[in-house]
Amino acid sequence: MYVPSHFEETRSEVLHGLIHTHPLATLVAPGGAELAVSHIPLLLDPAHGPHGTLRGHVARANPLWRSLGGPMACVAIFQGPQAYVTPSWYASKHEHGKVVPTWNYAVVHAHGPARAIEDPAWLIAHLSAMTDVQESRQAQPWKVADAPKEYIERLMQAIVGIEIGITSLRGSWKVSQNRSQADRLGVAAGLRSRDDEASREMASLVMQRAG
Repeated sequence: MYVPSHFEETRSEVLHGLIHTHPLATLVAPGGAELAVSHIPLLLDPAHGPHGTLRGHVARANPLWRSLGGPMACVAIFQGPQAYVTPSWYASKHEHGKVVPTWNYAVVHAHGPARAIEDPAWLIAHLSAMTDVQESRQAQPWKVADAPKEYIERLMQAIVGIEIGITSLRGSWKVSQNRSQADRLGVAAGLRSRDDEASREMASLVMQRAG
């Protein structure tokens, strides 16, 4: 990933934070003649390994898991807030007009070797942990144990676990840091005026880096 120095994010707590809030990853792995790509939620264990460990699962019918375990690392891409930025929001547009559109975004790339796991004990522990994290937002959280045991065991036969030991984390926070303070304030105001969640999230990121 190409990351200009003024957009690079290296703080592990910030990178881990985006993974926690945007867990749906694009997982890219070597797949023989072409790359294998899947979109799956991944649960981060930040305490396991130097950069943390990612755990998820795919359908057994998905060929991606069969390509894991070799010498090549895979990459999990986590896409955070993103938004189009119109030059009309820049104060500098009215000063000299030398402005163009752009796209703001925050993204994390997690690289590391991956292994496929078929152990039932690992799978049930993983499914319970992932469910508990997501269901914690619900008024009445659902648990894996709420479903009949034989039903869960049958479904588990149709999935394969994936574990990625993260060897490197790279983050790019392209949130108007290369613009003047007046331009950044204009971008944040313009994003907030759209009144959608992604734009509000991006406006917050712009203001965090506006100082």
